[in-house]
Amino acid sequence: MNRLKAKYKDEIVPSLQEKYNYTSVMEVPKLEKIVINMGVGDAAQNSKMLDAAMTDLELISGQKPVMTKAKKAIAGFKIRAGQPIGCKVTLRGKNMYNFLDKLISITLPRVRDFRGISNRSFDGRGNYTLGLTEQLIFSEIEFDNVVKVRGMDIVFVTTAKTNEEAYDLLKGFGMPFKK
Repeated sequence: MNRLKAKYKDEIVPSLQEKYNYTSVMEVPKLEKIVINMGVGDAAQNSKMLDAAMTDLELISGQKPVMTKAKKAIAGFKIRAGQPIGCKVTLRGKNMYNFLDKLISITLPRVRDFRGISNRSFDGRGNYTLGLTEQLIFSEIEFDNVVKVRGMDIVFVTTAKTNEEAYDLLKGFGMPFKK
């Protein structure tokens, strides 16, 4: 059993149940999935950029990413509908907990001048989005093999009803929020 999953069952659930007066264990919010999304705007002109991004995302997540396509045409960006413009991967279960553990304990502390992540990135429905500016902070990515430095969005989807519940849940896992 994963370290964070055990921590969730043994520490987070009882503390949230006490704080929010939940009557059932099933009411306690839980982490449903983590979605990592990488937009590749250069893919419109150069398809090799998308392949490089997909390789990076696969190394980071340990799972094969899915190509995302443009929903509609945007002339200003020279994008046609149906054209590949990025990639994403959805982590659930064991892979999700492994990624979260790695993110909290190894990756985020490697960021230069790191003072914690913003606590303003909640969407009002209990989901949290973390934007990263470069993929190099992950230890799996080798600097020499990087085609282009690009950022990504990591979305933590929870079953929490409010931002406060989601904040307490993620804080319980050890997310380093700013004070």
